[in-house]
Amino acid sequence: MEPKKFILEVEPAIQAKDGRQSMGPVYRSVFAKDGFPPPIDGLDSCWDVFRLSAEKYPDNKMLGTREFVDGKHGKYEWLTYKQVYGKVIQARNSIRACGVEPGGKCGIYGVNCAEWIMSMEACNAHGLYCIPLYDTLGANAVEFIICHAEVKIAFVEEKKIPEVVKTFPKAGEYLKTIVSFGQVSLEQKEQFKNFGSALYSWDEFLSLGKDKQFDLPVKKKTDICTIMYTSGTTGDPKGVLISNNSIVTVISGICRLLESANESLTAHDVYLSFLPLAHIFGRVIEECFIRHGASIGFWRGDVKLLIEDIGELKPTIFCAVPRVLDRIYSGLQQKISSGSFLKNKLFNLAFSYKLHNMKGGSKHEEASILSDKLVFTKVKQGLGGRVRIILSGAAPLAPHIEGFLRVVACCHVLQGYGLTETCAGSFVSLPDEMNMLGTVGPPVPNLDARLESVPEMNYDALSSTPQGEICIRGDTLFSGYYKREDLTKEVLVDGWFHTGDIGEWQPDGSMKVIDRKKNIFKLAQGEYVAVENLENVYGLASAVDEIWVYGNSFESCLVAVVNPNKHAIEKWARSVDVSGDYDSLCHNPKAKEYLQGEINRIGKEKKLKGFELVKAVELDPVPFDVERDLLTPTLKKKRPQMLKYYQSTIDDMYKNMK
Repeated sequence: MEPKKFILEVEPAIQAKDGRQSMGPVYRSVFAKDGFPPPIDGLDSCWDVFRLSAEKYPDNKMLGTREFVDGKHGKYEWLTYKQVYGKVIQARNSIRACGVEPGGKCGIYGVNCAEWIMSMEACNAHGLYCIPLYDTLGANAVEFIICHAEVKIAFVEEKKIPEVVKTFPKAGEYLKTIVSFGQVSLEQKEQFKNFGSALYSWDEFLSLGKDKQFDLPVKKKTDICTIMYTSGTTGDPKGVLISNNSIVTVISGICRLLESANESLTAHDVYLSFLPLAHIFGRVIEECFIRHGASIGFWRGDVKLLIEDIGELKPTIFCAVPRVLDRIYSGLQQKISSGSFLKNKLFNLAFSYKLHNMKGGSKHEEASILSDKLVFTKVKQGLGGRVRIILSGAAPLAPHIEGFLRVVACCHVLQGYGLTETCAGSFVSLPDEMNMLGTVGPPVPNLDARLESVPEMNYDALSSTPQGEICIRGDTLFSGYYKREDLTKEVLVDGWFHTGDIGEWQPDGSMKVIDRKKNIFKLAQGEYVAVENLENVYGLASAVDEIWVYGNSFESCLVAVVNPNKHAIEKWARSVDVSGDYDSLCHNPKAKEYLQGEINRIGKEKKLKGFELVKAVELDPVPFDVERDLLTPTLKKKRPQMLKYYQSTIDDMYKNMK
C-alpha cells in the first residue's frame, strides 16, 4: 500500500552556490493543491472578524467569567456578542475622547479576562496597535516595551497597577492614560497625577465617551494590528509587527485545515482561555473562536485550580503548552499506579488493545468502544466530558505523553508549531494519523515551507532524509521587527523567514523538529554537541521531569542539572531503603548516582556517542521556572541565564571530576 503523503512539491531544490547554502524543494499542504484558501469576503481586519460575528450571532454567549459569591467561585456568567459589542464601542469612543488617534499605541497588561478582549477589540475598531505588556519577559520589560513602542494608553489588571507605577517617571514620557480593569484608589490616582498622567477605573473610563460619536477609520489588510514582543533568549525583547492580513490569513488556513479533517469549528464550540493573550498562540485561537460565534470562558489565573475551571466550563477544544499536559499525565500516572492490581491490569489491557487498533488505522472513537466506556471515560470526564481536540504548542510535547493522551483522552491530540513571526500555527499534525506521533505534522494550507542546509551542523536538505533549517514563506509572516531593520534583514531573506529551528521531513510530509540552530557548542576535543537533541533523548527517562545539559570548549565532557520526577525518585528510594523527603533525596549522592545511571542508560539505548553522555548531574527539586528567569514565557530554556544561575553548581561538578 502506497503511504499517504500530505504535502506536494511546488518548486524544485536549489544546489549550493555563490556562498549560499543548498535549499530543499518547496512544499505546501495537500489541502492547498488547488491554491491557498481565498480571502473571505469583507474580512480585511481583526475588527471585521468580531464585527461580522456580532452581526451574525448577536445572542450567542461570547465571554464567560466565573461568578464570585460568598468567597466562592460559582457558575460561568456570560456576556453575549451584542453586549460585548456595546461595551467595545463605548471603550472605543472613550479612547478617542482621551485624544488617542488611529495608529496610536495601546498597551494591555494582565491575565486573560473579558476586559482584555474588549480592550483588544476597541484597539481593532479604532485602528490602534494593540501591544500586550507582560512582566514575564524580565524585570524591566514593561518599562522597556512602553518606551520602545511609545505606548500612549494602557489597560491594566487591577492588581498590576503598582507594577505600572514602577515604570514611571520614564514611561510617563509616553503613557498618559491608564485604565484599570477593576477599581482604583484615590491614592493611586494621585500617584499618576503627580507624573502628569490620568488613572481611571473601568466604569469611569467607559463613561468618558458616553455622549460622543466617532467615525470608525477605514482599516486595510496591510495595517499593523498588534506588536507582540518576544522574549528572545538573549538581549532586549523584539517587537514583532503583525498585520491584519497575517491574522486573517491564519484564520482561513486553520478553517480549511479543520474542514479537511472533518473537525470544523462551529458556534457551539467552547474554549477555556488560559493560554496568555499576550502570546500569538492564545491570540490566534481566540480570534478563530470569535470568527465562528463560539464561546470563550476565562480561567481564574491559578494553575492549581485549572482542572476545576475545566470541570465547570466543559470546553470542547483544549489548547495547552506541554508543561500543563505533563502535569495532567503525571496526575493520571499516579492514579493508575496507586490503584489495585486488578484495576492496573484492566487499564493496561484496555490501553494496549486500543493503541494496537489505532496503530492499525482505526479512528480513536472506533478503536475500542468498550475500553472507552469502561476505562477511559473517567479521563474524559476529568477534562469536562466534551473535549474533542487537545492542541499542544509553544514547545515540543514528549512523544510518550502525546501517545498516552491520544489513547486515554478519547479525543484528537494534535501538536502544532509556529512562531510569533509566522503568526502561530505553521504546522499542525492531523487527527487520527498515528504515524505523526512526535512530529508537528504537515504545513497548514496557507504557506510554503522548505529546509535549508546547515553544513556546520551536518544537516543536509538534499539528502535522502532531508534535514535543515525550517524556512517559511506566505502571507502569515510578520511585517518586520519594530525599529530593528537590521534584525529583520537577518531572518527574512528573499521572502523566506528563517526560523532557527532544525527540522526533518518525514515520508508522509510531516515535519519533525529535531534541533535548534544556535544551541550548539564545541567540547575541548573539538566535538560539536547539539544540546537540544540530547535533552530530548534524556527527557525520555521516566525519572526525569526536565533536564538542562551543559558543556563548553574548555571542558571535555557534559554535565547536567535535572528536575527529577518526584513519584519516580520516591519509588526508587523505597526500593533501596533510602529515607527522606523529596528535597533531601535530591541532595542524596545515591539519588544522583541513580539518576545519572538512568539518563545514560537511555542515552546508550538511543545510540548516543560517548562524548554525548553526561558525566555528572546535580538535582534541583525546584522546577525550572519563569520566576527565576530560567525560562521564557513560552517555557523555552534561557541558556545564558541558566548558566549564570547554576554557575557554582557547574564549577563544582567539573572540579569534583578532576
